Parts: sequence; C-alpha cells; structure tokens
Amino acid sequence: MTELDFNITIVGLGLIGGSFAMALKELKPKNLWGVDIDKEVIQTAEERKIIDKGYTKPETPLKKSDIVITCIYPGLTIKFIRENIHYFKPGAIITDTSGIKEKLINEINKFLRNDVDFIGGHPMAGRESKGLKYASKKIFKDANYLITPTAKNKAENIKKIEGLVRAIGFKNIVKLKPKDHDEIIAFTSHLPHILASALINSDDRKDTKYFVAGSYRDATRVARINYELWTELIMDNRHSTLEQIEKFENSVSLFKKAIMNNNKDELRALFKEGSRRREELI
Repeated sequence: MTELDFNITIVGLGLIGGSFAMALKELKPKNLWGVDIDKEVIQTAEERKIIDKGYTKPETPLKKSDIVITCIYPGLTIKFIRENIHYFKPGAIITDTSGIKEKLINEINKFLRNDVDFIGGHPMAGRESKGLKYASKKIFKDANYLITPTAKNKAENIKKIEGLVRAIGFKNIVKLKPKDHDEIIAFTSHLPHILASALINSDDRKDTKYFVAGSYRDATRVARINYELWTELIMDNRHSTLEQIEKFENSVSLFKKAIMNNNKDELRALFKEGSRRREELI
C-alpha cells in the first residue's frame, strides 16, 4: 500500500494523532483532515502540512471521511462518537488508539449505527512527553500494533486497518479479543507504570540524584507520565491491573524471603531466572 484512496480524519492532534498524520500524509490519501479543540494546534498542523485542513467542529470532515482515527482518551472517544454519531459517513470505518478495549468497545457498540464499523486498535508506541511538538512518524517504525475485532466487524474493514498500519511502519500486527487485550496490557503496560511511580515515590532522601546510575533511570523512566491519561486507563482496567499487582507482590516476596533467610542459593536462582527471561524477551 503506497497510496490511500480514502478520505481520513484524525481526531486529536497530540503525540499519537500528530504522528499518525505525519505518517499517513506520506501515503497521499485523498484528503487528510484533523479535528482538535485547540485552534493553535490546528494552525500548526496546517502550517507544517501535517494535515490538509483542520477543524474544531467535526461535522464537515466526518460526513466525507472513509476512515476516522480517534487519538484521544478512552472516555473522550466514547463521548465523541456518541455526540457525532449522526455525522459519520455511511460505511465509514472508525478506529481508536486507546490503551484499554473491553469497556470502550462495549460502550460504543451500545449506540453505534449499523452502517458504521468500529474496530479497536492500539499502537504500542509513544513517548513520555505529550503534544504535537513531540509527534514523529518514527515512533511507529517496527513497533507492534494490536487490533481487537469483534463479531460485529467486517473482515474487509479489518484488512483495511491492517494494511494502513503496516504501511506507516508497524511490523507485528496482533489480533485478539478485547478482554484478552486488557489482561495482557495490564501486565506489560499498566503494571510497569505503577512500579516506576511506586519506586520513585518510595524515595525518602533529598540527595538521591547524586547517586543515580543507569539502573535507577531505566527503572523509573515511565514514571514521567501523563497522569491524567494513565489514571483513566488503569481505573477502566482495574480488575486486570489488580490481578497483576498481586502476582508481582507474590514474586517480590520471594526475593524478600530469600534475603531475610540469608539464602544465597535461592536469591541467585531468582536472579538467574530473571536474567534468562529477559534474554528470551529481547
């Protein structure tokens, strides 16, 4: 897929939405429109030719768009689609970029028109900073993309989304059920953000920065967080996240027990197993 014979609208021109726009613009869609509540963001996107035209009100582009990509918070995604449900072009494909899926898809399907297809999507890419100025098409290169189809989705529309995300640089595309998505993301994404924040929040010294090397920086990197977004993601996926916290508590208790019992063999075995698993991962 070198060119896209579609009209595309991106809702939310922040880090992810801006990056999508940059990547899609190179594929020369019929039209690439942006929707954002911030007029300055729209002006910047137009001046940088990231989009063809931007709107603060979505009615006009939605009526003509074959594909709509929402790059906003999960709750706002539901609200946006609900409030604009009558404006979507018949046959349009809507997809999102949210980090949770089951609740979002269930809510949207309650009011979704029969002639519009909503397909859940999740780009496993990003940066700690937010906003259009940090957007880059490079964040998608060789990254993973998750698609969470349901029985309501049309096979040909799923293929269109697969082709689109592969064309902008994603390497591995995984399809799974919304519930399964939320369970694994609770472990690979939600838990690490909690651990990074918990680690740095446990610091009771005032001079820690003078004793920091790579291990501490790496372990706390994602504590520099968009806390509004991550609060929403985790609370919307609280059951799966709590399960993963409990599993981690059990795991760290093994280290604690080995140290308390002065059991070098057990501690060595735990570190050895962790090293082996990390090697397998990379």
